Amino acid sequence: MKKKVLAMLLATTMVATAFAGCGSKEETSGEATTTETDAEGEEAITATITVWGPQEDQSEDNGNWLKTECEAFAAEHPEWDLTFEYGVCSEGDAKTNVGTDPTAAADVYMFANDQIPDLLAANGIAELGGSTVDQIKSQNSETMVNTVTYDGGVYGVPFTSNTWFMYYDKSVFTEDDVKNLDTMLEKGVVSFPLSNSWYIASFYVANGCTLFGADGTDEAAGFDFSGDKAAAVTDYLVDLAANPNFKNDAEGSGIAGLADGSVNAIFSGSWDYDNVKEALGDNMGIAAAPTFTIDGKEAQMKAFAGSKAIGVNPNAEYPQIAVALAAYLGSADAQKAHLEMRNILPTDGSVDVSGNELAEAVAVVLDKASTVQPLVSTMGQYWTPAQTMGEELVNGSVTHDNAAEKTEAMNEAMNTSVVE
Repeated sequence: MKKKVLAMLLATTMVATAFAGCGSKEETSGEATTTETDAEGEEAITATITVWGPQEDQSEDNGNWLKTECEAFAAEHPEWDLTFEYGVCSEGDAKTNVGTDPTAAADVYMFANDQIPDLLAANGIAELGGSTVDQIKSQNSETMVNTVTYDGGVYGVPFTSNTWFMYYDKSVFTEDDVKNLDTMLEKGVVSFPLSNSWYIASFYVANGCTLFGADGTDEAAGFDFSGDKAAAVTDYLVDLAANPNFKNDAEGSGIAGLADGSVNAIFSGSWDYDNVKEALGDNMGIAAAPTFTIDGKEAQMKAFAGSKAIGVNPNAEYPQIAVALAAYLGSADAQKAHLEMRNILPTDGSVDVSGNELAEAVAVVLDKASTVQPLVSTMGQYWTPAQTMGEELVNGSVTHDNAAEKTEAMNEAMNTSVVE
C-alpha cells in the first residue's frame, strides 16, 4: 500500500478494465515489481497482498476459509509470485478500519454493503468494471446486484445476503402459528430487538412507510414515517411492548432465553444459526418474519435486505491482482466452500443449497418479506431517531396518548440534516 516508485509492467488498459474508477470514477493504472523471467520469457510479478476478513473466516477450527481461498487463487495464477498478509476486520467494522486511513488499509477486504457511501467518501473503495461486473451480474439476482450498486457504479462482489428472519421452537409453535405475530403471542414468548433500529423499521415499512421513495433510491423523497399509517404502527408497538409474552431482545437475551426455555422465538440472521441449533436442537424452526394484524388487516413485516461483499482498496499497489482476488473470493467455488465450512449462504444461484432450511428461509425473506436497505448518503439520519423510538417504546415513555406526537417527532428528526 505504500507509495513506491515501481517498475511499470501491467498495461494501463488491463487495469482500467478491472477498475472502472477509484471512488471518483477516474481511470487508474497499476504498477508492479518485476523479478525473474518465467518459462515463456515474460517477467513474473512478485507482490504482497493484504487481505482483511472476520476472525471466523480465519479460524483453523472452521477450515480457515480466507487462507484456503487465497492460496487456491495463487495456485491458479503462477504468473504472479504472491504472498498474503492477513488482518482481522469484521464486515461491520470495515467502514471504520478502512476509512480511518485507506492508504494503510488492506488491498482486499470484506464489508457490509450499506457502508459503500462512507467508504467511497473516504476514498477507501474502488468502483469495479469490465469482466468483474459481468461476473457479478451473472452470479446474482437483481436484488443482490442492487445492494452493491451506488450512483450507477458497482463497488463490491457479493458473497452472502445480509438480512434477518425468525428462529422458533417447533415444540411451541406450528408452521401455521408462525405466519402471524399476534397468533404467536397467544401461544408463547416472542423476543424481538425492538430497540434496534435495523429491526424496528420492518413494522413501519409493512404499513406503507418508505425510505427514499418506493424503491429506496430517491434521496430527495427522504423518509416518510408520518401520518396515520406511521402512528398506527406506533400504537401497535405500544401494545406489543406491554404484552407479557413479549420480550425486547438486547445484548444476547434472546439466545439465552431460547437456551433456558423462557423465550420461544427470536429474530436474527444466519450468524446465529449455530447458537440457536445448540439451544433448540431438533426443535429449531426457521421462517421469514411473520405478518401482524393492524387496523383489522394483516401487514407483512419486511426486513432490511443487504449483502456482505468483497471490496477493493483504490490505493492498492497491484490493482489488477486485487480485483482478480476479490472476484475469486466471490466466485461460485469460493461461495460453495464458504457454505460447507461456515454455513455462509451463497448469493450465486448456481451453488446447490437444496435441503438447507436456512437457505430456503432466506430465499423467502428476499422474495416476500424484505426491502432493500437504501444506499443513499442521508440514510445515516435514520438510525438514531428509530433507535430512540424503540428504546422509548420498551421503557414505556411512548403511550397511546402521545404515539402520534412521538411518531411525528421521529419523522422530523429523520428528515433533519445533522450538522457536525
